[in-house]
Amino acid sequence: MSIAHSDTIVVTGGAGFLGSYLIEKLKARGYSSIFVPLIQDFDLTRETDVERLYASTRPAAVIHLAAEVGGIGANRDNPGRFFYSNMAMGLHLIEHARRNGLRKFLQVGTICAYPKFTPVPFKEADLWNGYPEETNAPYGIAKKALLVMCQAYRQQYNLNAVYVLPVNLYGPRDNFNLQTSHVIPALVRKFVEARRANVAFVDAWGTGSASREFLYVEDAAEGLIKTIEKYNSAEPMNLGSGQEITIKALAEMIAKLTGFKGEIRWDPSKPDGQPRRCLDVSRAKREIGFVADTPFEEGLKRTIQWFEQRYPA
Repeated sequence: MSIAHSDTIVVTGGAGFLGSYLIEKLKARGYSSIFVPLIQDFDLTRETDVERLYASTRPAAVIHLAAEVGGIGANRDNPGRFFYSNMAMGLHLIEHARRNGLRKFLQVGTICAYPKFTPVPFKEADLWNGYPEETNAPYGIAKKALLVMCQAYRQQYNLNAVYVLPVNLYGPRDNFNLQTSHVIPALVRKFVEARRANVAFVDAWGTGSASREFLYVEDAAEGLIKTIEKYNSAEPMNLGSGQEITIKALAEMIAKLTGFKGEIRWDPSKPDGQPRRCLDVSRAKREIGFVADTPFEEGLKRTIQWFEQRYPA
């Protein structure tokens, strides 16, 4: 079922990092009725608030981006909260999508749902071949359970619910709070502040041997729009760049781009997280014609420039 430009689309998490770019791109595409529920108005972990959201907006489609999540430290400190809040939001939103006869529900999942030792590149068929990396597991399993719910509701109720798995995102407007941020904004902040303070070294978590794949936030937003417009399958779909880099190489690249000339000191007492992450992105290319456009170094330069301007010395 297609979504018309005049139809109402609810974007949960639309005021957040990825959501802000998605809203801009939807408006640029001609979608004229977009509603972003703010947390002070709608607590999506509460079923009564989700009922009120659907009743007041009457959407044709929901793009569910909202999540409670952070980096390794935040995941380690909040396993119960991250499981409950992500499970509860998705549970209520999908159930009431069914009750309200939505034409399309897009659930944004997480790469944290993949097993800890998934063969690289991660294929969607590998999702159930093991337990996730321990620090991410409560969050990842909550999100993976919502894939099962989407598939079950499609089978029993004919709800057109689709599910995508984006890799780690980065870009301007990211969360640069060192307590809750992911690796790229955390390293950008550490290196910029160390350069400004003329500090001789920067401490980094882990050994640097783990690898990650990253997707520029504007590319991710484009992938979500292509998904809502073109994808109607029960099968989960990866969204990524298909390029892998070690955390050590990443740190060295960010140090160079920020102008930090000191030492990077690795702390092996801190966790590395999942050993490797890199996606097979062939399904997204085949099904919706999605290919990430932004070269990694260019995306990092834009991210660093934004941080330097937003957080001047």
